Amino acid sequence: MLDKTKVKLGIAPIAWTNDDMPELGGENTFEQCISEMALAGFTGSEVGNKYPRDTKVLKKALELRKIQIASAWFSSFVITKPIEEVEVDFIKHRDFLHEMGAKVIVVSEQSHSIQGKMDVPVFEGKPYFTDEEWEKLARGLEHLGKLAAEKDMKIVYHHHMGTGVQTLEEIDRLMEMTDPNYVYLLFDTGHLTFSEEDPEIVLRKYIHRIKHVHLKDIREEVLAQVKEQNLSFLQAVKKGVFTVPGDGFIDFEPLFNILAENNYEGWFVVEAEQDPALANPLEYAIKAREYIREKTGL
Repeated sequence: MLDKTKVKLGIAPIAWTNDDMPELGGENTFEQCISEMALAGFTGSEVGNKYPRDTKVLKKALELRKIQIASAWFSSFVITKPIEEVEVDFIKHRDFLHEMGAKVIVVSEQSHSIQGKMDVPVFEGKPYFTDEEWEKLARGLEHLGKLAAEKDMKIVYHHHMGTGVQTLEEIDRLMEMTDPNYVYLLFDTGHLTFSEEDPEIVLRKYIHRIKHVHLKDIREEVLAQVKEQNLSFLQAVKKGVFTVPGDGFIDFEPLFNILAENNYEGWFVVEAEQDPALANPLEYAIKAREYIREKTGL
């Protein structure tokens, strides 16, 4: 069984208010979001675009609801921007998260990414890095990992649909090219399944480099539609390709078992972006919380 003292449960605000498509959940406030997270039984959150950046204000609001900050997304551009420029942005991000008590920083390389482009098909338009770009990526991420280590923090790389690190082959290459002391992996059930990879294979292979987990499920019929109609990543999200664990076709039990057998420590973050007008965030948060409790005892 997973250890309640070592595994914490969080949920991402993207179910309430979408960073990439502000029109989704534009009416939902920061206070409503974190209140409903707590009401559903979660004790952690990642950081959304409506969250106050003043750490005193943010801490007070979260402490009232017994919510901690698990992490926050950082868009890296180590391939296409000078590393000095990326470093300035990263240090600011790192220091904010450190002050909020987070131990990991979610990093995803956004050079050439199509994940935010509404009209570019997510499968056909996917970018691929050159050998030179892979080298830049690996060395750049190691640099960010060393900066994180200065604060006793870790970077966890987020493989993501519509980016240059999406498939198992690409995850393998990144892991092989980077120092395991500085570059760790975020394990996202939904993105792997969306990319037609087997999450269980990835989890078994990299369990000792995985320091952060995103739990999301996939609606199989919507995924089929995305492929048939050559939809973009954002169109897929609006159609409801993602949902909370237990509401799609991913089998989470073997994944939870592997994590338990290997004494995983860290966060499970439910991150299932949907249109809140179609999928009530509180209702789905409760559904996710009950499913996780049923399957893991957490």
